[in-house]
Amino acid sequence: MSSRRTGIRLVLPLTLLVAALAAFTPAAVAAPGLHSTRAPIAEVESGDLGGTRLGTADAFLGVPYAAPPLGQLRFAPPQPPPRWRGIRPADRQAPACLQFAPGGIRETQATSEDCLYLDVYRPHGITRTASLPVILWLHGGGYTQGTGVIYGGQTLAATTRSVVISINYRLGALGYLALAELDAEHRATGSGNWGLLDQIAALRWIQRNASGFGGDPRNVTIAGQSAGGSAVCTLLASPGAAKTFRHAAIQSAPCGLGERPLASAQQQGASFAGEAGCTVTATRPACLRALPAQRLIDAFQVAGGAGPVTGTPTLPTGSVAAIETGRWNRVPVLIGAMAHEGKLFLSLNPDITADDYRRWLTESFGDNAAAVAARYPLADYPAPFYAQAEAMGDGAFYCAAKQTADLLATKTRVFRYEFDDPNSPTLYGFQPPGIDMSSTHSAELAYLFDFTLGAGPVPPGSRRLATQMKRYWGSFAQDGDPNARTLPRWPTYDERDQRTLILRPGGPRVSTSTSEDHNCASGKRWDRRPWDSRPGRPR
Repeated sequence: MSSRRTGIRLVLPLTLLVAALAAFTPAAVAAPGLHSTRAPIAEVESGDLGGTRLGTADAFLGVPYAAPPLGQLRFAPPQPPPRWRGIRPADRQAPACLQFAPGGIRETQATSEDCLYLDVYRPHGITRTASLPVILWLHGGGYTQGTGVIYGGQTLAATTRSVVISINYRLGALGYLALAELDAEHRATGSGNWGLLDQIAALRWIQRNASGFGGDPRNVTIAGQSAGGSAVCTLLASPGAAKTFRHAAIQSAPCGLGERPLASAQQQGASFAGEAGCTVTATRPACLRALPAQRLIDAFQVAGGAGPVTGTPTLPTGSVAAIETGRWNRVPVLIGAMAHEGKLFLSLNPDITADDYRRWLTESFGDNAAAVAARYPLADYPAPFYAQAEAMGDGAFYCAAKQTADLLATKTRVFRYEFDDPNSPTLYGFQPPGIDMSSTHSAELAYLFDFTLGAGPVPPGSRRLATQMKRYWGSFAQDGDPNARTLPRWPTYDERDQRTLILRPGGPRVSTSTSEDHNCASGKRWDRRPWDSRPGRPR
């Protein structure tokens, strides 16, 4: 982050996010209920697709946007998908990409190395001449887990008259392995960004095929949450993604999350290869390609190493530096965070004590621990859990995302939000007894998507908010401005007045005090960053 940014910033390694999410196991992860009457048809460059009807939307599921990344295509840029004859059934979702974190998706969702597929949702009955805006969704999961198939887009598409597309992209070592030998093989792209290259391939596929679903390839919005939000930042910074999208939405993430400099990523890659048993430098790529996928997963558990790699042709600089210097794909941005981001990451340990909290402050902030404790005093909270959750969530997510918004607002039009619904469901429906888990990390997903990892439907008292949010996001996808005639006004954001839309059930309202509310404007700059560039190794 720029040195002029101020506020509390703590060390929260990317692996903490991964571990917290992986610890939850959903009861079921399945495709939305399919009830096709007469299959809708769409034509893409590879052939015709036979989709399915989902209420007021059409869905085309399990559509290949690239060739299976197997054999020689493991640790290689994605290649065009194969062609087919006749009508390819597109009524079942494809497997998730191989997961490199235990638990979570891996426990209940089919996974495969052959995973470069996407799901397309459009309003029912739309023809190819409709020219609807397109929303490309990038899932989160710390670049080691997650899948696009859990983000059903049927209601969002029907409500906003948009074409909604969610994708899988390669994860863990398969998505982000960097080695000098792979750099030599792929000089045009470099190594370490296979997952980012998948995202770019999906954008290029949309450019060629969106019209087949009634979408406008000239009007694409990229959007993502958590690591998916930071992946949006890397697309803003990547020359390869230029002119493939017009708007961007960054949810619960700062730019720079998980990014690694090339030298560090190559060191991690070498450690990973050694752990996998591929120790001869000249033959490491061939050795790694010959191994069964499970061997790669096992080696990754020891060596780690995932996240976009900077200093490469695909990502020449980090996303923050690219924006600061003007070398980025400049578009309007919608950005925001949850009111209580940190609760999800502490929810497996809700019984922390006052001593636990003080110990965490010292380990995270060192000499600044007392100053942070003064801003999050135990006396202000019903239990130490909430004090630590607020300090962690504000520093690692809320204020970090605000700093990204501050920077972007000096370069482009920005709309900033805070989600604050005291009745919101939680990821996987996890609810520790006696703990308020509302408005924490990922809570907004059920308000935008038919999200299969939530605690069930949005509560009745929050359904109007969910509809408003869909319409805000849909209006932003239409023309880069979330405002619409039937919605409360959402002003643009800048660092000086900090006008932020608070999304809440009683009706959205504008606030100018979120910095003070979340201790982002303390007047004291902490040297510690919210995300270490070396996942798993706190400073």
